[in-house]
Order: sequence, then structure tokens, then C-alpha cells
Amino acid sequence: MTYQDIFTTELEGKTRHGAGLIDVREREEYAAGHIPGAANLPLSELVGREDDIGPDTVLICASGHRSSQAAAYLAAQGKTGLMNLSGGTAAWRREGRALTQGDQP
Repeated sequence: MTYQDIFTTELEGKTRHGAGLIDVREREEYAAGHIPGAANLPLSELVGREDDIGPDTVLICASGHRSSQAAAYLAAQGKTGLMNLSGGTAAWRREGRALTQGDQP
């Protein structure tokens, strides 16, 4: 099993076609600014909550590193359709895109 790296320019199309967004950063990082529509499930809490991740989910973190770890772990657990946002929220911000602040959407 594997996952796919995607770029910020592909994200809107993926969500239009039903992909979910999960931000795996810690709660404080998420609350400080996250991609609109992303739910928070910290990487540190992922084990045991695999069933909270549906198919066709984009995993997000600050740079793409933690989210790639989460994607690899979930793929090894049999999850399919997983995507990792390459560059994470940092790439999103560099492109001038807005972040949402606060808790869960």
C-alpha cells in the first residue's frame, strides 16, 4: 500500500471530488492557522484512531514531513486513496493563500 504526494495547486480539485482534509500537527499549531476545511488529528494521537480516517484523505502538516509519516503509517494499516500535501501549510502560505485560526471547523 502507498500514498500519493500532491501539491497545493491540486488540493481544491481533490476536495471538490470528495477528499477529506486532516491536519496532523499538534492542537496548538493547528489552532494558530490551518487550511480551511481541515480537521485536526495530531500525529501523536493517530495510533488507535485509524478508523477516523476515511478513504481519499489529504494529510497535512507544516512542511509535509509529519503528514508523510502519517500517510505511510495509515497505508501500512490498509488505508487507500491517501494523499500527502507536499510542502504543507508553509507552501500554502507562500502562495498567499489564507489560513483559518481556531479549533475544529
